[in-house]
Amino acid sequence: MPKSKFSIEPSPPMTPNTTAPTTIDQYIATYPTEVQALLTTMRETIQAAAPSATEKISYGMPTFYLNGNLVHFAAYKHHIGFYPAPSGLKAFESEINQYKNSKGAVQFPIDKPLPLDLVDGIVRYRVGEQGGKD
Repeated sequence: MPKSKFSIEPSPPMTPNTTAPTTIDQYIATYPTEVQALLTTMRETIQAAAPSATEKISYGMPTFYLNGNLVHFAAYKHHIGFYPAPSGLKAFESEINQYKNSKGAVQFPIDKPLPLDLVDGIVRYRVGEQGGKD
């Protein structure tokens, strides 16, 4: 199996007294304030681009659903991972090449501004693929 350009870091370990988040609000609340702000901004950007999508936790990550999984995002130690399916990244290949990426994921460094216009464009592209009318 070929190696990816980067390794995906696991989510922070849960202590024995915690349970896995079942909502995006719960997921965001598990992170430090600075990371919460980034996750909230990602969420708001995705909501604005796909207002008909519903929210859920899937694969342990915040997920927007519209006729199937639309996009996922997640926080890691050094980046925000964004998972818009391989087609979403391929359509924006030149824009995502400045970030660590793989076939289905892109990493936005946690210490740099989030590329919200890029996220918006990718989400809108995915909405079109999923047959949404947003």
